[in-house]
Amino acid sequence: MTAAAQEDPIVMRINGVPVTRSEFEYNYNKNNSEGVIDKKNVDEYVDLFVNYKLKVQAALDDKLDTLSSYQKEFRQYRDQQIRPLLVPEGAKEAEVRKYYDGLLSRLEGKQLLQPAHILIVLPQDATEEKKAAAKARIDSVYQALKDGADFAELAKQVSQDPGSAMRGGVLPWIGPNQVVKEFEDVAYSLNEGEMSEPFLMPFGYDIVKLISKKDLETYEELHDKIQKYLEGQGIENYIAQQVIDSIAGQDQKTIEQILDEKTEEFCAKDDDLKYLVQEYHDGLLLFEECNSKIWEPAAKDTLALENYFKKNKKQYAWAEPHYRGMVYYCKNAADVKPVQKLVKKLPQSKWMNTIRDNFNQDSIMVRVERRVFKKGENANIDKLVFKVKDAELKPVKGFPNVGVLGKVLKKGPEEWTDVSNQVINDYQRLKEDEFVAELRKRYTVEIDKEALKTVNNH
Repeated sequence: MTAAAQEDPIVMRINGVPVTRSEFEYNYNKNNSEGVIDKKNVDEYVDLFVNYKLKVQAALDDKLDTLSSYQKEFRQYRDQQIRPLLVPEGAKEAEVRKYYDGLLSRLEGKQLLQPAHILIVLPQDATEEKKAAAKARIDSVYQALKDGADFAELAKQVSQDPGSAMRGGVLPWIGPNQVVKEFEDVAYSLNEGEMSEPFLMPFGYDIVKLISKKDLETYEELHDKIQKYLEGQGIENYIAQQVIDSIAGQDQKTIEQILDEKTEEFCAKDDDLKYLVQEYHDGLLLFEECNSKIWEPAAKDTLALENYFKKNKKQYAWAEPHYRGMVYYCKNAADVKPVQKLVKKLPQSKWMNTIRDNFNQDSIMVRVERRVFKKGENANIDKLVFKVKDAELKPVKGFPNVGVLGKVLKKGPEEWTDVSNQVINDYQRLKEDEFVAELRKRYTVEIDKEALKTVNNH
């Protein structure tokens, strides 16, 4: 036995494919970490892990890993882990510095300003009469300010820039070349607390007050904020793509080839990454196999679901009565009884369409909620059906008239559709158990119990 084999023994073989202790430990520890409610010991987890591997083997035999849809989805998950590892050390820091230096350069030696303004909008095609009216309006505002009116309060009342008006006219901090030149020139001519005379801009008359000015914060002060912003803009992916493009240009390889090779390289150095990538690979395969072979066919087989329900009806019994039917809300009181009369003798499956065709063709006159209700789920059902003493009617806004129609089921569901989600889940679980039993006959499973004893104990 080699030193490597002794360090990482094989704990089982699934259809001849070895599973090392480190792989088993990765999966076991991840699925039994702090916060997991239903923790398993190693022996209990072995069966779950074997079943997992058997489904993956079946998916491989069905060549699901060759499907372009699978490969695309797998690479998408995998590349989220691999791309950040392509970012050279210090590259992200360099981008933060570059961004800060750009901010500093754009200031052109000037300070940042925080202005407030009061705007009277004037369209470019305004008539002379409208221009005169806007000028008179801004002049009256300016006079009120000179007479002692509060700038912020007046901005809230008259400024036609709704975004800033609600904040008393206050705008975000600005630097050079961030606003129209007319506004910038005036703002930079003011001292703190000083107010401008009215002036004309391309889109109206304005009065500006300079709230505050400051130098750009230091690199150290802005570092974390810039880094967070750049991360939100996908800076890691941008740098990684530059690295990939550089390699592609030198080696004449496709992006997929480069990422495949880098995945192999990084995984050879990091077991956790290797097993995480394998987890993506196997998990997606398992989902595709189970969805196509078990979950989807089971959910669509209504005859089998009905038969399953009939055989297992007792396990779906209720501790208290339920109500299968509908609660409906009418705009007009005169529609409450006609709705009931219209659908009363129809199967419940046809109620919604019938109401739509007869009451909601031109506009919504009736709103409907149809399902199985239990006490406490709907105040209107509690009041009208279960006769709960302190229950109060709660009509929908605009639909004040409430009606109910249906049947009280005292002991339990009558049809599988009354508990469709439970029945589908249980039937899918049954078919999955049958599938696993068949896989255990199809494939060999060899367990090394002595090697398993060393899991998390070496």
